[in-house]
Amino acid sequence: MRREDQPVSLRVAMLSVHTCPLAALGGKETGGMNVYVREVSRELGRMGVETDIFTRSQNSAIPRVVQMAERVRVIHLPAGPEAPLARAHVHDYLEEFVKGVEAWRLTRAFDYDLIHSHYWLSGVVALALRERWSVPVLQMFHTLGRLKNHVARTPADLEPALRLHEEARIVAEVDRVVAANVVEQAHLVRHYRAEIGRIAVIPCGVDTELFAPGAEAEARASLGLDGPPLLLYVGRLLPIKGLETLLEAVARLRGRGRAVRLLVVGGDLDEPLDGHEADLRRRIARLRLEEAVRFVGAQPQEMLRAYYVAADAVVLPSYYESFGMVALESMACGRAVNASRVGGLRTTVRDGETGFLVPEGDVWALAERVERLLADPGLRGRLGRAGVEWAARHRWPCVAEAVVREYASLEPRAGAHLAAGRCGG
Repeated sequence: MRREDQPVSLRVAMLSVHTCPLAALGGKETGGMNVYVREVSRELGRMGVETDIFTRSQNSAIPRVVQMAERVRVIHLPAGPEAPLARAHVHDYLEEFVKGVEAWRLTRAFDYDLIHSHYWLSGVVALALRERWSVPVLQMFHTLGRLKNHVARTPADLEPALRLHEEARIVAEVDRVVAANVVEQAHLVRHYRAEIGRIAVIPCGVDTELFAPGAEAEARASLGLDGPPLLLYVGRLLPIKGLETLLEAVARLRGRGRAVRLLVVGGDLDEPLDGHEADLRRRIARLRLEEAVRFVGAQPQEMLRAYYVAADAVVLPSYYESFGMVALESMACGRAVNASRVGGLRTTVRDGETGFLVPEGDVWALAERVERLLADPGLRGRLGRAGVEWAARHRWPCVAEAVVREYASLEPRAGAHLAAGRCGG
C-alpha cells in the first residue's frame, strides 16, 4: 500500500453523495450511476490515479473506509441520520457533508487536484469544495430534473424546484460537464442554457469480460427456468421505467395465443410493497398474468449475465433514460433489445441493427416488435451478434481514458496517466 506522504501524479475526489457505488443494485436509489462510479473509479486506479469516492453513510455498521480497488477508496461520511433518506432531504445535510470531506483531507494533510461529481446533489458539494480548494470540477448529472418532469406520470413523480434551481446553477458554474450522448448534450443546451463548448460527450460503458454471450440452455438450467419464450426486464420499479406498458404488451401477446413469460429483475423482495410496485401487482392480477410474470428482486452484477443469456429478448419500456446501461449489458450478452425511443436509448440502441426502438407507452408497437423477434430466431441472432460488436466499443477502459482526457483539459498533469490506459488492449 502507498504511504500517504508519497507523491502521486494525480489525486481525484469522486463525489457520489446520495448513493454508494458498493450498494446492491436494483433498489430505489441504486442503478446505472452506481455501476458508472464504481467501474470508472476502478479503471482510474489501474491508470495510476488516486481516487477517493465520498458518499453519505447510510448505515453506521458499515466501515468508514473501504478499499474498493488499488488506489481507490470508498469513504462513508456521516451527514444527517445514518439511514436511507429521500434525495430531496439529503440536500439539508450537504453542508455537513462538505465539512466531513474537508476534515478527511486536513487530517491526512494532502490536496486533491480535481473534483469529479455525480448527480446534482454531488454537484452542490463540488461547488462548495471548489471554493475551499480552488481546483476544477467535472460534473456528470446521469439524469436531469427538467427532463424527468417532462415525462412524469403523476404529481408525486415531479422533481422539486430545488433540484431544478441547483442543476441550473451547477451547469453555469462547473468547469466541465460530461453528457452520456449527444441527446443529453442537446438537452443541456436547450433546457439549461449550457455552453456547448464546455460539454464533453462520453458514452457509458460495459464490462465485456463479465457480460458476454453464452449458451441459452445452460443459463436457463442454472436459473431453474424452462418453458415458453422468455422476456427480461432489468431495472428499478419506478413509474418512469414504464413497466406497466410491458405488462400490457405481454397480455396482448398472450391474448393472441403467443406463449411468453416475463422475468422482472429489480426491487427488493424483502421490503413491503410500495405504492407503485403494489400497483404493478394489481395490474398483473387484472390482466391475469400471475402465471406469466415473475419478480426475482435485485440481483448482483455477477448473476445478471445468466439472466441476460437466458432471455429471448430484453425490454426497456422507459419513459426516460439518460443512457440505458441495461441495454448495453444486454447487447454485450448477444441479446436483442426492445426499447423506447427516448433519451439516450435513441443512441445506445441502433434501431434495426442491435434491437428495435418503439414510441414510449405504445403497447401495440411494443407487442408487435416483441412478437416479430420471438417468431424469428434468425433475426434475434443477427441483432444479437451486431449488439456484441457494438458493446465492444463501450468498454470501461475506453470510458475511463476519455474521462482522463477531460481531466487533462482541466489539469494538464492528468495526461501522464493516459499511457497506462487499457482501451486498446
